[in-house]
Amino acid sequence: MGEALSKQTLQAAHSWEAADRVPGQPDLTAFRRRLRYHQARWREAHGHPIGTQPIVPRAGKPLRLLGSRIPLDYARATGANFVTAAAHEAAKARLAYKEPHQMLDARRLWADLLSSMPLCFNLFGDLAVDAQLAERAVPTWWPDVPGTARAVRFEHSPGRLDPAYLGNLSAFDAAVELDLGDGTRGVLGVETKYHEIVKRELPKPERLARYLEISERSGLFSPAAVEAVTGTDLLQLWLDHLLVLAMLQHPSGHWRWGRLVVVHPAGNTNIAQACACYRALLSDDATFATVTLEELLDAGALPGATVSALGERYVPS
Repeated sequence: MGEALSKQTLQAAHSWEAADRVPGQPDLTAFRRRLRYHQARWREAHGHPIGTQPIVPRAGKPLRLLGSRIPLDYARATGANFVTAAAHEAAKARLAYKEPHQMLDARRLWADLLSSMPLCFNLFGDLAVDAQLAERAVPTWWPDVPGTARAVRFEHSPGRLDPAYLGNLSAFDAAVELDLGDGTRGVLGVETKYHEIVKRELPKPERLARYLEISERSGLFSPAAVEAVTGTDLLQLWLDHLLVLAMLQHPSGHWRWGRLVVVHPAGNTNIAQACACYRALLSDDATFATVTLEELLDAGALPGATVSALGERYVPS
């Protein structure tokens, strides 16, 4: 990723943020700062105005310029956060349709350049609007995935707060629905990370019994493995994975194959290490996988213009 950027350089680009610092991990801190700076430079290069923190300024309240944001009204009017017309169309279509109990932050989707949410739309938007491209791209990226890609859904859950699943608000950043040819479906659930790092979390006590039930039925976790994720920085990975497993265990029998895939930049060592630790807890990792953003871009699955736009936007040189 090159040398660490100076505080002066970052401040000049309105990209010096205390939240980017990871205590005791200077390389990861430098990586996170470089990603924020890269988004600010991308915005400048494309002539987009600078946004603020908070995203929506409030009269009489403090605000500051933030280089990795664009003004919300401008973002909505132009779709500037999306690198292809297909990604923009996919975002508009998703915002027009509301899933029950969804927790979709539309302001961040439109105006936060650093967020992994618009990254997900930018990465999978072409597949969402072009069924033939989806049919070709999925087996290019994941040759062992069965069936045929039939739909790409964003910020999707089969049933938030539904006790037949997890009973919580978990959702996939993207979900690729697969036609398995026998009347059943498969799901490729995608969790996209960019600038984020994993954080220690505690499961809500009233839902823990359901999580443990799914884990035990899957046969993938030992008691020690469950202890290693409950209340740790691996909790979100566990819950995202459990959503796939809950779909496979659903009484309807609708889903016959499933996998969670975590997508992250190669330089995000925090996410890479967390995924490696989580994978080590599984007795069988067929339902869990990771891939770097760079690997997806290099695979030749997407149109060249999309790959070029994604590389310019998300991969610092």
